[in-house]
Amino acid sequence: MPDAALITFDHVAKSFDGGRGAKSVLAVDDVSLAVAAGEFLAIVGSSGSGKTTLLRLANRLIEADRGRITIDGEDVRAADPVSLRRRIGYVFQSGGLFPHMSVAANIGITPRLKGERESDIAARIDELLDLVRLDRNEFRDRFPHELSGGQRQRVGVARALAAKPKIVLMDEPFGALDPLTRDALGDDYRALHKKLGLTTVMITHDMTEAILLADRIAVMRGGRLLAQGTPPELAQSDDAYVVKLLRTPRRQAERLNALLPKGGT
Repeated sequence: MPDAALITFDHVAKSFDGGRGAKSVLAVDDVSLAVAAGEFLAIVGSSGSGKTTLLRLANRLIEADRGRITIDGEDVRAADPVSLRRRIGYVFQSGGLFPHMSVAANIGITPRLKGERESDIAARIDELLDLVRLDRNEFRDRFPHELSGGQRQRVGVARALAAKPKIVLMDEPFGALDPLTRDALGDDYRALHKKLGLTTVMITHDMTEAILLADRIAVMRGGRLLAQGTPPELAQSDDAYVVKLLRTPRRQAERLNALLPKGGT
């Protein structure tokens, strides 16, 4: 595990009821993983691999059956769950904005719940709109249905950062966006991660996205952690699934090179 780990999962397991008499489903199976302060970790895997469950365990949206999870050295089971969530930013795939609230109200909700002064909240909202590249005068009073998908995600990122968290958890944050918006927003978030000194854990099924954005990648399948490391370190894995995932970006690039005209932009 990395030195100065800010988040640790120690032999964590989580099962769900299969329903209608079916066997329970082991969603996370004996996972041990650590995320260093300031690191950008991507957790990659197909649907049903357990990656989103692992993320939700970190801020106690669900409870682990076994094992121990710590945030900044504190066992999350000993923490008040509401307080814990208010100091961890969370970005959902769809943005997760409250539809009846304006952009400003969405961004300011956590600082307001924490009892911060309205003048400080207003200043923070403007600061964050600038950070996520949304014109404050144009977007402050809009509602979610008046925004594009990329704009909603930018507001979602701003809301996650509103309480100045050390940690941001991101669940497929760019997966529903068009390719150009996804690329731009990914680059912008990576810059914010570095500028603000964040620790980020991002869930994705896209190995190309993980390689381009993350410092380190963890690969999950069937609830188990198969491998973790930088792309060169993962390339040394003898697990067939990990090797196949790593080959995907190169195969796609080779196909594109064969299909696109030579000398094109």
